[in-house]
Amino acid sequence: MKLFSSPTSPYVRKVLVLLRETGQLDDVEMEPVGGTPVDPGTMPRDLNPLGKIPALALDNGQPIYDSRVICRFFDARAKAGLYGSGDATWQLQTLEATADGILDAAILMVYEARVRPADKQFADWVEGQWRKINTALDALEASWIEPLTAEGLNIGQIAVACALPYLDLRHADRDWRKGRPNLTAWEAGFAKRDSMIATVPPAG
Repeated sequence: MKLFSSPTSPYVRKVLVLLRETGQLDDVEMEPVGGTPVDPGTMPRDLNPLGKIPALALDNGQPIYDSRVICRFFDARAKAGLYGSGDATWQLQTLEATADGILDAAILMVYEARVRPADKQFADWVEGQWRKINTALDALEASWIEPLTAEGLNIGQIAVACALPYLDLRHADRDWRKGRPNLTAWEAGFAKRDSMIATVPPAG
């Protein structure tokens, strides 16, 4: 299998953490690509017509995307049970979606500064994206600590653990930890896992 990826993508990191945690990393060949919404560059549009990563090509060439589908595929392949069962699976998938939503907004903020010309950047729109992130972080602090601190590993933990460091990487001045002691403590502990240490993205 071939995984099209970038070392700074938090969505790719989520897949890599799952691969390491489930012992499947050696089953996947990494294919580095890059691009932006205005310049697709080397993004694998033949696999994912949306031009986004991660994208996975199975041995038979079948494409699988996006990160949530790829993670679900590898979880099923390893029979890892990271999505729980019964009602719990919906809770964990909602937690994963919340983490991915934080990343969606955070990346749009990055693109606004990096891709849009300075005279066309819209500060109110950027702040609107941060409000989404802020609201989601407050929800994690108030309502999601129990599944985050649950016994055993789950997909919600992996997704949130990859989203929060991306805020440090790209939006450190926003200080997501302020007023969120439970989330801060949980993230600090989870960051010590071998899979997280091995997937720390490069600065820049």
